[in-house]
Amino acid sequence: MTIPQENFDDLLSRTALAALFYYPEVAVDHDSPNLQNDIAYCLEPVAGIADEDAERLRVAVGRVITNPTAHRSDLLALVIELARPPAA
Repeated sequence: MTIPQENFDDLLSRTALAALFYYPEVAVDHDSPNLQNDIAYCLEPVAGIADEDAERLRVAVGRVITNPTAHRSDLLALVIELARPPAA
């Protein structure tokens, strides 16, 4: 299944938002939003992607949420690899 570029754009937007509001001390509290919930939210637009690719994205998104400066280029490279180019 090929996922359109627009869905990956949504994934990137959601990841940026999750990174903006990420607080490590909140991520440990089970009664409030946590990192796993944020990752799941970010991956919703690409539901149906192959399991292996979903796992690669899950790891990359988690890293970007917790440290955007260090990992954003890795996520962008992965999105470029996985996304179907926009229709001309």
